Amino acid sequence: MKKVIYSFAVFLLIVSCKQLEADLIVINASTYTVNDAFSKAEAFAIKDGKFIGVGSNAEITIKYNSKTTLDAQGKTIVPGLIDAHCHFYRMGLQQQKVSLEGTKSYDEVLERLVAFQKEKNVPYITGRGWDQNDWEVKEFPTKEKLDKLFPETPVAIRRIDGHALLVNQAAIDLTKFTKDTPVSGGEIIVKNGKMTGVFIDAAMDLIQVPAPNRQTAIKGLIDAQEIAFSYGLTTVDDAGLEQATIELIDSLQQKDKLKIRMYAMVSATQKNLDYYLNKGIVKTDRLHVRSFKIYGDGALGSRGAAMRKSYSDRHNHFGALIYSPERYREMAKQIAASEYQMNTHAIGDSANTWILKTYEEFLKGEQNRRWRIEHAQIISKNDFSLFKNVLPSIQPTHATSDMYWAEDRIGKGRMKGAYAYKDLLNVYGKVALGTDFPVEQVNPFLTFYAAAVRKDTKGYPEGGFQIENVLSREETLKGMTIWAAFSNFEENEKGSIEVGKLADFVILNQDIMTIEENMIPKTKATATYISGEKVY
Repeated sequence: MKKVIYSFAVFLLIVSCKQLEADLIVINASTYTVNDAFSKAEAFAIKDGKFIGVGSNAEITIKYNSKTTLDAQGKTIVPGLIDAHCHFYRMGLQQQKVSLEGTKSYDEVLERLVAFQKEKNVPYITGRGWDQNDWEVKEFPTKEKLDKLFPETPVAIRRIDGHALLVNQAAIDLTKFTKDTPVSGGEIIVKNGKMTGVFIDAAMDLIQVPAPNRQTAIKGLIDAQEIAFSYGLTTVDDAGLEQATIELIDSLQQKDKLKIRMYAMVSATQKNLDYYLNKGIVKTDRLHVRSFKIYGDGALGSRGAAMRKSYSDRHNHFGALIYSPERYREMAKQIAASEYQMNTHAIGDSANTWILKTYEEFLKGEQNRRWRIEHAQIISKNDFSLFKNVLPSIQPTHATSDMYWAEDRIGKGRMKGAYAYKDLLNVYGKVALGTDFPVEQVNPFLTFYAAAVRKDTKGYPEGGFQIENVLSREETLKGMTIWAAFSNFEENEKGSIEVGKLADFVILNQDIMTIEENMIPKTKATATYISGEKVY
């Protein structure tokens, strides 16, 4: 009876007020607002690209008037999804190159290259996506077959993680170096006294691959946006962009050709550091530039991750830091003197130790700098406490991609601190979730599944991979929305469906918070909205 009286009182209060105009009203929705209370709502109203009302059907339809009303018919709605670590621009460019994802052998890689060149006939073949860990022979390929197939056309194809490059002799001949050329922070793989064609991390810079022209770059950005929107992504954190690319993105956004929101991590060359630290934070409705992306080490799959002790499957090999320890201190000191954020790629336990201690030195206890460790993949037991003031930016599908071979690479003991997402969450209180696409698939629902279930899509392993580090579904959704927004200093403008925030939201085909776990990967975005505008 009290509930009826209260509802009637609310009704009288609302009807006594003049209706407010809205641009769009959404009703009959099962909306996860992802506010502090993680409450649900039936309806919301949007005006000038922002939420102006959130509540029940009665509250919204009585208080607001709009020429456009969307009946969600009970479908699930969540805030616009944020990928906190990806390579959006790179993924767009990849659409115009040979795709090597999912290849099961080196011969299949070669078949794709031949088919691509037969169709495209390009002067320099580039591509990405091979992974020797998925092959029966789990060894780096060599260039002999490439040389026979493409004796005059240069070929340069990146490993899926971007930390190893396979090239043919034609590509090597365009450069000036030998197998004995010293490389700091990388390796030229040599076998029987000859270059194999595989270059690791910093050594890849020795290969001169043609840069894309403006037309190619624009097409890549537009292609990437279409793919992102189809998965419900409304904001992407692009990890490692040059000034020219950032300015191109801004110009396309200003012309309304690029609607997706971008949190840009600037590649931390000294030139870029000097330019942006002098310029200050760049902030528009769609573009936010206030962080630098630094590489701490390479990747585990290519054994470039910097480890404290030798790799378990390669004696006396430790990986390597990309820069000297002093260079990290120099960059940290320069960034600490600004409002910019330092976001450092760190995979191996040695890299994480060094970067965390460098952060600790230059943050000097400041609580709201939100400096990030990107990946935070293998952490020594004593280093977890250092995340108290450092935000973990993690990619859950790395765990379910690496779980088949990671223990062979680093041993059982070190695995206890690997892919430890719950442990990281417990220390910092938040985690930002991303995919690292195109290293992994763009699909954020695979991210959700890997975080909240920790299995592959075939249900392996039974019980989940290192299940003690599973995240709850609520924690996972927060990591893909409000916590990701927090990691970008944007929690007051996006990441939840609340009054005053940008009206970015996604309609799903099923309730990702309640369905059976094996159904999560089948989740799809049926519609994506940015500022109340349907973009997919």
